[in-house]
Amino acid sequence: MSAEAPTPMPALPPPRARVVKSNRTQIFIFSILTLILSAATVWGGRVWLRNSETLVFAVGDANGPEARFAAKLKTVLKANSSRLRLKIVPNPDNAKALAQFDRRDAGLAILRTDAKVPPRARTIAILEHDVVLVLSPGGKKIKSLSDLKKKKIAVVGYSENSVNFVRSALEISDSPDAAQRVQQAPPNTPFDKLFASGFAAVVAIEHTSTIMKDKTYEQFAKHGSGFTLNAIDSAKALARKFPAISEETVSTGMLSSSPAIPDDDVDTIGLEWLLVAQSQVSTTTASELARVVYENKAELVLDDGFASKIEPAATDKDAFIIAHPGAAQYINDDTKSFMDRYSDMMYLGAGALSVIGSIFAAIYTKITRVAPEKASELAIRILDVGERMEHAMCIDHLDELQDELETILRHAVVGLRDGTISSDGLDTFKLGYELVRDEIALRRDHLKRHPQQAEDNVVVVKAASG
Repeated sequence: MSAEAPTPMPALPPPRARVVKSNRTQIFIFSILTLILSAATVWGGRVWLRNSETLVFAVGDANGPEARFAAKLKTVLKANSSRLRLKIVPNPDNAKALAQFDRRDAGLAILRTDAKVPPRARTIAILEHDVVLVLSPGGKKIKSLSDLKKKKIAVVGYSENSVNFVRSALEISDSPDAAQRVQQAPPNTPFDKLFASGFAAVVAIEHTSTIMKDKTYEQFAKHGSGFTLNAIDSAKALARKFPAISEETVSTGMLSSSPAIPDDDVDTIGLEWLLVAQSQVSTTTASELARVVYENKAELVLDDGFASKIEPAATDKDAFIIAHPGAAQYINDDTKSFMDRYSDMMYLGAGALSVIGSIFAAIYTKITRVAPEKASELAIRILDVGERMEHAMCIDHLDELQDELETILRHAVVGLRDGTISSDGLDTFKLGYELVRDEIALRRDHLKRHPQQAEDNVVVVKAASG
């Protein structure tokens, strides 16, 4: 009779490779999700901390200094990756731009101090100084302001408000006679033609930076009939009387180096061009704007020299237009550092991220990850091998059971090493393995000592099954 076919072995637990692969897949997915979460957190933080803010900048004529400076500032803000953005809104003239600012339809504007100042305007920076030049033909000197008031005056200036400023400074009434004596000169009219047409004096209101760059006065001194620059003897009194007016000095050779005009410093009066912001603009925004303006002066200079010497706003409380608190903070170096401003938020954010990370890790461990097999579960399979060993009737059966037992042992050892099997119930596993191993050895010895009995048992089993 032939020996009975071996009893089919029960299926072993999933191969280690399959379990490890499943864990690796889940780890990979978890890593990708973690990277996405981290990127989203960083992006959200950048948006939150550097959320862009758009400021409306009201300007006058597109060819005027206000519009051209605003365009330069817009480019500089973009180049410096500032969170601030500008929306430039042109107007027919600067008076209408300031009216827009006064209606709170704009957050920024540029004004000259002789303009009608909106009550909520706060200074960010002094962009330019205008000086008042009192010129007379040839060597005819004007002795005083009283003498100047009696003369027919041509006013040369960039602002449409220049004539009103001269009349106000000279305290000339708005009578028809005064209107005839103080007139706006046509643009780019040579001084000698103005003198020839009957004007006894020319009051030119010029940008200081333009005077130093332009050679108009030097050419007129060389090729024209000449002129005299007259001092304003009551400059200090006028500055005290009119807060919009500042004391200025025309230094030696400022108008012309050869011949030197003036040949000595001359006192006069002047006006300032200010970059102003609404008072309700936040301190942080104004400080950021001031920082960009002061740290990028060279990039903000216009081709004609306007804004070539940007100065800090006057932070005194008695200034004509007081500085914006944000600009004052930057000027006085009172601005808070990044850590000072956001340290509390960062600590709170770190705590929140820690809690979120712990929750995410717990979800991964409890739900996403394939749970490791317990060593006690393998001990049950070992005992199952032991039960089947009692029915083994030949050496071949024992060899198969021995191989199965060793396979379970190797699976346990490798699993303990890579984490797919936990040490829970490891003592039970060891005891079960040693017990079954010893029983197989004893059974093997018994079959070797009684081979005939083993064959008879096989025949009996076959007969019974038949």
